[in-house]
Amino acid sequence: MHHSIRKKLALVPLALVLLVPAARGGESDALPPAVGNANAQLLSQFFAQGGASPAVLEYRRKLAEYQAIRGAFDQEAAAYWSQVSEKRKGRNAKRRSGQQITLDDYVLEQPPVYTGPKRPVNPEPEETPERPPRKPLPVVSDLLRAAQDLYQFTPQRPTSEAEFKRAYARYALASGLTREQAVRVYSFETGGTGNYDVQAGIEHGGKRAISTAMGYNQLLTTNSVELLAEQGHEFIRALSDKVARTSGPARQSLEHKLVVLKKMVAHAKSVPDTWSEHEKIGDTAQGWAMHAMVLDVDVGPMLQTHKLLTSVLFARAKGYTRPLTAAELEMMNLTGDGTGLDMVTMPQAMREQVPTSNFFQRGGYERNPVAIRHNTVAKLLAVTDARMDSNSNNAGARELAAAF
Repeated sequence: MHHSIRKKLALVPLALVLLVPAARGGESDALPPAVGNANAQLLSQFFAQGGASPAVLEYRRKLAEYQAIRGAFDQEAAAYWSQVSEKRKGRNAKRRSGQQITLDDYVLEQPPVYTGPKRPVNPEPEETPERPPRKPLPVVSDLLRAAQDLYQFTPQRPTSEAEFKRAYARYALASGLTREQAVRVYSFETGGTGNYDVQAGIEHGGKRAISTAMGYNQLLTTNSVELLAEQGHEFIRALSDKVARTSGPARQSLEHKLVVLKKMVAHAKSVPDTWSEHEKIGDTAQGWAMHAMVLDVDVGPMLQTHKLLTSVLFARAKGYTRPLTAAELEMMNLTGDGTGLDMVTMPQAMREQVPTSNFFQRGGYERNPVAIRHNTVAKLLAVTDARMDSNSNNAGARELAAAF
């Protein structure tokens, strides 16, 4: 028998001793009906509550109250987010058939907000399932080690931050990005101070990486794999041109880099061209080695540029020819091209009315305090612009602007 059950049963005789009059022998040993009924009722309550203390009973009462209120809220919220999903499907269908999107194609109410009690704290110790240890995120040293182990390659780091910025500015301008787009997105993503090798979490005094996002436009490992798969032909062409213009030992180094780049592109293309497949590679040493190219003074600027340029080209392919503002480009950068374009193509009058919840899944929205506070498309774009305005005055942003 379980220890806790034995302990509770052991308390029952003591309860009876305290409740039962002393026995006098013979017939008088029988309990009076009133006493017997009271004992039976107390024992019933004892077993029903498991011999719980007043604190535990109060916890159970509060828990039941919380569960009822929270359950009702979750039903309301589920209905709201189901409507958001259905509206999104409807907009996608209308776009495919060339129909105009109107306000009726969005949920115009803000999502329900839970205002009930918090889940009470159990006064009794509870068994918590053991969580598997969190897999450590790779940092620069891990990326460099993977590149050396798998490709016998070490990225060519710039001699200075200014050198990387100049290389980025040259390639970005030649590819069709504007100075405003590049500088303002950099200001938003890095606070206007980030170096070419800045990693999310390891900045402004941070000690622990919170993601693999790295560089001016904060590429994830999956971004690097995907860009090598989809834009690798362009990277190879550009690097081949540089090899042809170079001589001596520098050319030998570039030729080796070109060989490695071709191998990486081939590996990235070896799986179906989907985010999920690229994410699988990105979570391996091979993906880390590919991500190390973000640090290279030749290939890194190409990766940073195409992280943004793919959104510009996506908008053009969908018939949106007006130049994207930096804030609009950032929305596509953050939310994905399809979702971002949904916001970008919206007239200003609609932006003022459409809640940001229309562009999120429930879990992502509830973890995004910026989208919750700035809860319409117009407000979200405005706060993005304001942050860009402020951060563009920082030293790194001014240096990048000068590089253009």
